[in-house]
Amino acid sequence: MQTKSKVPGNRILTVGENPVNPDGQFVLYWMIANRRATHNFSLQRAVDYSNQLGKPLVILETLRCDYRWNSDRFHWFVIQGMLDNQAAFEKKPVVYFPWLESEPGQGKGLLKTLAGLSCAVVSDDFPCFFLPRMIDAASKQIPVKFELIDSNGVWPMRSAEKVFSRAFDFRRYLQKNLLPHLQDRPLKNPLGKKQLPSYRLPVEVTRKWPAADLESLAKTGSQILSEFPIDHSVAPIEAAGGSKRAQRVLNEFIKRKLVDYTELRNQPEQNVSTGLSPYLHFGHISAHEIFEKAIATEDWTADCTAETSTGSSTGWWGTSAALESFLDQLITWREIGYNMCAQRGDYDQFESLPDWAQKTLRQHADDPREHIYSLEEFESANTHDPLWNAAQNQLKETGIIHNYLRMLWGKKILHWSESPREALKILIELNNKFALDGRNPNSYSGIFWCLGRYDRAWGPERPIFGKVRYMTSQNTARKVRVKNYIARYHGETATENQGKLF
Repeated sequence: MQTKSKVPGNRILTVGENPVNPDGQFVLYWMIANRRATHNFSLQRAVDYSNQLGKPLVILETLRCDYRWNSDRFHWFVIQGMLDNQAAFEKKPVVYFPWLESEPGQGKGLLKTLAGLSCAVVSDDFPCFFLPRMIDAASKQIPVKFELIDSNGVWPMRSAEKVFSRAFDFRRYLQKNLLPHLQDRPLKNPLGKKQLPSYRLPVEVTRKWPAADLESLAKTGSQILSEFPIDHSVAPIEAAGGSKRAQRVLNEFIKRKLVDYTELRNQPEQNVSTGLSPYLHFGHISAHEIFEKAIATEDWTADCTAETSTGSSTGWWGTSAALESFLDQLITWREIGYNMCAQRGDYDQFESLPDWAQKTLRQHADDPREHIYSLEEFESANTHDPLWNAAQNQLKETGIIHNYLRMLWGKKILHWSESPREALKILIELNNKFALDGRNPNSYSGIFWCLGRYDRAWGPERPIFGKVRYMTSQNTARKVRVKNYIARYHGETATENQGKLF
């Protein structure tokens, strides 16, 4: 059975060969990555099915407790998003079913049971972390039509037939092919004024798997997390998760920071970064919505773009320098990681690096190192370098590192680890344990860039780095202002760290 849908076909991935069951009780949207009620192609596809079949829509949003790097930080961020979703769906013609696993394996059978009652199952196509393996396992339990929908970025991630090794090449490809896709945007409100049938989940389902009491969680606060078998040493951060907070962060960026984005985004002490990457990672906001609000600040249409596709990061969009710089980060640099992860299962392995980078790092793997630190020393920010320590402390305390300093942070882990492979392990562990935007294609792009991905061979060839781009804290401190940053996150005054770094 075919379903008419406004969701572009290049964003729909059918898993298995099971047909739609028109006798099912409802359509199931299993929300696992696009955790939002607006600008969501996955929700839009599920609504299309419900509308055509005349069936209710059940939205299942779950949070398991046994994922790697689970912690209070990530759990609370997701739960806050669930609270926003419950409020958004409260007066809509859907059944929103939030479910929190309080012990490993507790949710076994829930998806299988709901899928067995459904006409079709729609879920999110996310190419990273444990989600592809989870989808593969789930597909064996779903007896009906099962589709994954890509609502990750402005560019449909599976449209390109190759993996791009340089941002320049990907950008040139986008300049040739992106414009038609800019017209295919998700609906702001997929439910709109739809009148879908009402429904109540069977008591045998809700008795065995009772929905999360989100109102009680909201009143109790993050201290409720002590009841979950997760890492309590990685604490929640002050910034809230959820779509409402994401909207405020976006509006603040558009109103106050975008104008200075080109000039000041590399300055750690100016704080003009968007702050949106955690919300993009957890699906609390859509790249399409960000794009729409950003271009609305100027009189932009597709006719503004340059006719030639040079691959240059400037001049193609036909906007101000600040907006063009932001769009290049939002689309080119963010979505090149999705291009990699969607097509290469080894995106997180050393062997996914370019051949030249693997070769030069192997050649210099045994070079003498003045400093070698263990994972524990890196994690505790116990190195000789106050700027690196400050960046690590920012990561632990806030869940982010300033964009520019994240590059230095990664480069020095390569510099001070006993081997390139050990450096990669440490980079992934620290990033994924503490970063709110970790475990994401874009995050892996940043990690692997430090080892040569999306870069070129540089000269002169250096010890340890070989032909991989080299960075130092001293040069960084000459390019950007960091004294107050160090004072804030390393606990030293500018006078105390003057002799150590500057």
